Amino acid sequence: MDHDIELRFQKLQKHLEQDFGPGMDMSAFLFLVGVNELGMGHQTFSKQQKMELMHIAICTLLEPYGYYTFEGRDADLWPHFKLNQQLPSLNHQQQQHLLKEALLEYFIKNEYYQE
Repeated sequence: MDHDIELRFQKLQKHLEQDFGPGMDMSAFLFLVGVNELGMGHQTFSKQQKMELMHIAICTLLEPYGYYTFEGRDADLWPHFKLNQQLPSLNHQQQQHLLKEALLEYFIKNEYYQE
């Protein structure tokens, strides 16, 4: 585990908790990215839509790594992605590390956060 990524992620988490409240876990981060990428602002989502938002987040976060390509939006303006390559087999800790690294890059790139 890269401790630098962990420390940087903790700083990002504290920064976002100032706006969104304490206790943000990975699901909250993914939901936040999904809602942002959907671009329709705050609204009430069904359980199925929440799962789809988290999928949008994962695709968005892993797109710079070459795993997904954005294909466009459907008639309801929901983004869709194409899988380019299967993710390597990762254990839970490795998955969390990859997502934390991708989240840091996402929030920095989109100028929501500065280190």
